[in-house]
Amino acid sequence: MAHMEAIENFEAARKCLQTSLEKSTAIASALDESGSRLELLNQRFRSLEDATSVQKCSLVDIGDHIDTVLCSAAAVLKVFEAVHELEESFLAHPTCDLCTYISNTKKLEEALKLLTDNSRLVLGWLHGVFEFLLDKTITNERCVLNVRKSLRILQELKVMEEGARGDGGLLTSAFDRLETEFHRLLMENTLPDSVTHKLQAIVERLHANHRLDKCKSIYVEVRGMNARKCAESIDLSYLEMPTAEFEDLHVIGSYIDQWGQHLELAVKHLLEIEYKLCSNVFEKIGQETWMECFAKIAIDTGILSFLQFGSNVAASKNDPIKLLKLLDIFRVLDGLRLKFNQLFNGKACEEIRIVTKDLVNGVVNGAGEIFWQLPAQVKLLRPSSPPTDGSVPRVVSFVTDYCNQLLGDTYRPHLTQVLKIHISWRKEVYEEGIVFTQIYNIIKEIAVNLDAWSKAYEDITLSCLFMMNNHCHFYNLRGTAVGNLMGDSWLRAHEEYKDYYAALYLRNSWENLVPILVVRKDLLSSSVTAQDFVQRLNAFNVAFDERYKKQSNWAISDEVLRENICKHLVEGIVPTYRAYVKNYSLSIENDAKHIKYSAQILENMIRSLFQPKLSKYGRIKQTDLIGKLKYASKQFRSTLNAL
Repeated sequence: MAHMEAIENFEAARKCLQTSLEKSTAIASALDESGSRLELLNQRFRSLEDATSVQKCSLVDIGDHIDTVLCSAAAVLKVFEAVHELEESFLAHPTCDLCTYISNTKKLEEALKLLTDNSRLVLGWLHGVFEFLLDKTITNERCVLNVRKSLRILQELKVMEEGARGDGGLLTSAFDRLETEFHRLLMENTLPDSVTHKLQAIVERLHANHRLDKCKSIYVEVRGMNARKCAESIDLSYLEMPTAEFEDLHVIGSYIDQWGQHLELAVKHLLEIEYKLCSNVFEKIGQETWMECFAKIAIDTGILSFLQFGSNVAASKNDPIKLLKLLDIFRVLDGLRLKFNQLFNGKACEEIRIVTKDLVNGVVNGAGEIFWQLPAQVKLLRPSSPPTDGSVPRVVSFVTDYCNQLLGDTYRPHLTQVLKIHISWRKEVYEEGIVFTQIYNIIKEIAVNLDAWSKAYEDITLSCLFMMNNHCHFYNLRGTAVGNLMGDSWLRAHEEYKDYYAALYLRNSWENLVPILVVRKDLLSSSVTAQDFVQRLNAFNVAFDERYKKQSNWAISDEVLRENICKHLVEGIVPTYRAYVKNYSLSIENDAKHIKYSAQILENMIRSLFQPKLSKYGRIKQTDLIGKLKYASKQFRSTLNAL
C-alpha cells in the first residue's frame, strides 16, 4: 500500500514539474517574441518621427505607422502579462524545485529588463501618436478608433509601469529567498559536497544581480562558525596564555607537541576542506572571490593564534631548551610548508603569509643564535663551583644529554636545515659537518671545565672521586651519538682515567685504615696484652667513623661503579676486621663492650655509601630530576644571556 502511494506521489510530482517546465518554456518564447517585436518597433518609429516632424507623409502612411506603434505597445503588454504569470511560480519556496525557481528568476530578470528598456520608450511613442492625432482634424473612422485605442493602451501602460516597480520588488523577494536557501543548504550540510551544484547555481544568479557580497557574508558566517566548532572540540586554551608565561620553557614546552598536532589537524583536516569547498562553490566567480572567503574562514578558525603561539616561543629569552623547542616548531612548519604554500597563496591571505614568514624568521634566527653560542656558554661556566658530593655536575649531564639530542635522528636533520638557511641569510657558505664540529667543541670545553673544577676541592680524595665519576660518565657515552662522534680512542682514554682515579681514591682514602688492625705474626703471643687489642680496635673505630661520616655525603652516580668501589672496600677491610674481632674475642673473654660493629654491620655500612639521595619510598624523586634539569638549564641560560 505504501509502495503504491509513493508511486502515485512520484507521478504527481513528475506531472507538476513537466507542467512547470512547459509553462516556463512558453513564457520564454513570449519574451523572445516580444523582444524581437520591440526591436522592430524601434526601427519603424524612427521613420514615424521623421514623417511627423516634416509632416510630409500622408494620413494613410501615418496610419500604418500608428498601427505599428500600437502593435508594439501590445507586445509590451504581453511582456507584462508574462511577468504576472511568473508571479505564481515565486509563491513556492526554492526548496521545492530550486532549478526551476532559479530558471524563473532569470526569466523574470530578462522580462523586467525588457520592460525597463522599452516601456518608457513605448509610452513616449504613444503620447506622441495621441498628441499628433489630437492636433489633426480627423474624420477617418479608422484613425478615430486608433486614437481611442492609443488612449486605452496609454492608460494601461501607465498602470503597468507602476506595477513594474512592484514586480521589481518581486525579484528582490526572489533573491532574498535564494539567499535564505543558500543559508539553509550550508547550515544543514556540514560537508555540503552533495549540494555544491545548488550552491553554485545560487551564487551565479546572485552575482549576476550584484548581490554577491551578501552571499559571501552568509558563506563566511556559516562555514566560519562550523570551523570554530571543530576547533572548539579540542582544548586550545594554551594558545591564549599570557606572554609572560612563555619565559618558563619547561612549562610551555609541554604544550609544543600538542601545538604541532593541533596545527597539523587544523591545516590538513579542516582548512584544506574549506579551501576546496570555497573553490568549488565560487569557482565560476573567480579565484579572488573564493580566496577572500577562505582567508576569512581561516582566520576565524584561529590560524593566527597558532602562529602567534610559535612567535611567542621564538621571542622568549634565550635558553638551550629553547633551541630544542624551536626545532620542534620548525619541524612542524617544514612538514606543513607545501600545504601553507597551496592554501595561503592568494592576495587575500597576505596577513597569514606575513605572520608565517615572521614566525619562520624568528625560529631560524633564534635557533641559529643559540647554537653558535653553545661552546661559549660552556666555557663561561668554568668559574662556577663543583658539586660538594663529588658527583657529576648537573650541567655536565645536561650538556651531554643535550648534545645527544641534537645529534639524534629527531633533531639533527632539522638543525642542519635551519643552519643552512641561517647561514644563507648571512650570505655565507654552509660547510658540511659543521654540526659535528660544534658538538665536538662543546664536549672539549666541558673537559677543560672538569680539570678546573677538580682543583677547587681542598680534599684530594674528594677530587679523585669527582674525576672518577666524570670520567665514568664520559666512558658511559659509548654507543650514544656523542660517543660515536668522539670515537673509540676518546672513550678508552676516559675508561683508563676512570680506573686511575678509582685506584687513587682507594689508596688515599682507605689504604691506611687496615694496617691499624694488622698485628705482626711474631707479636701474636702472650706478649700482646688485652690493652693492645682494645687500643687498636678503638683506633680503627675512630678512623672508620671519621671516613664514613665524611664520605656518607659523597655520591657515585653510576651504579656499576658504585658497587665496584664498595666491593673493593668490603674485600679490603671486612675480612681483616672479622679476623681481628675473632682474635680479640679469644684473647679477651666475655668483654665485647669495645666491639662497636660486627663484621656484617661494618659491611652493610660500607655498601650503603655513595648512594643517590632517595625519597621516603626509596626512589629518586621525579621533582628532584625536574629540579636538576631546571637548575642545569638555568645555569646554561644565565651564561647565554651573559654573552
